Amino acid sequence: MHTTFTLNSEGNKIYATFIGDINQIASDTVILYCHGNKWHMDFFWQRAKLLAHTNGKHTYGVLMLDYRGYGLSEGKPTEDGLYADVNAAMQWLQSKGLNGNRLILYGFSMGTAPATELTANPRTLSPLKLILEAPFASSAVMAADGAGLNVPGSFVTNLKIDNAEEIKKVKQPLCWIHGTNDNFLGIKTHGEVVFKNYSGTYKEAHRIEKADHGEVPVLTGFENYLKIMGDFIRKK
Repeated sequence: MHTTFTLNSEGNKIYATFIGDINQIASDTVILYCHGNKWHMDFFWQRAKLLAHTNGKHTYGVLMLDYRGYGLSEGKPTEDGLYADVNAAMQWLQSKGLNGNRLILYGFSMGTAPATELTANPRTLSPLKLILEAPFASSAVMAADGAGLNVPGSFVTNLKIDNAEEIKKVKQPLCWIHGTNDNFLGIKTHGEVVFKNYSGTYKEAHRIEKADHGEVPVLTGFENYLKIMGDFIRKK
């Protein structure tokens, strides 16, 4: 079961999809999935649907949104807008009865920026746990190593994202997963730096051999991937 609807974020209509039973949000664990920098929700649909099966059946809800300027969502993409849009999704979840103790924040690639920022500096909800897949260290490191984020032009002039610094504020448990052959956001210059800088209550690392950017779930093997996610989420 899934429902597509719109959120209001600073006057912009933001499209979102919830996989699961909206009526169960008040009692379920919910994964808020922050997707990468290219395309829109349709491209990441299989990933979100996979996460909905983390507990072996649809017992975890998954919320995914298109940031402003992505897909059908209105507005001009900006860094601050990125954070505001994900926070609007948290406000919607809160309005349905969710509290931070049942919220898992998952960021992939560019989505690691709002996931890390809103865990380090909570606005509406402070998530229980943080999952980062292929995080980048900072916009400065991307410029230095020539990776480039390939984001809309409106991001470029004021991009100050620094996951490597923000992660130092995060105390919630962290699951980091990254492909060893990531040719876009290199594991050594990006992921390893973020993981090393974390000093919270608990962290675990999953280095997926031979996986390039975006190949982590496939080369981990879906069953193994879901076990990693499920074990981390359920860990006391």
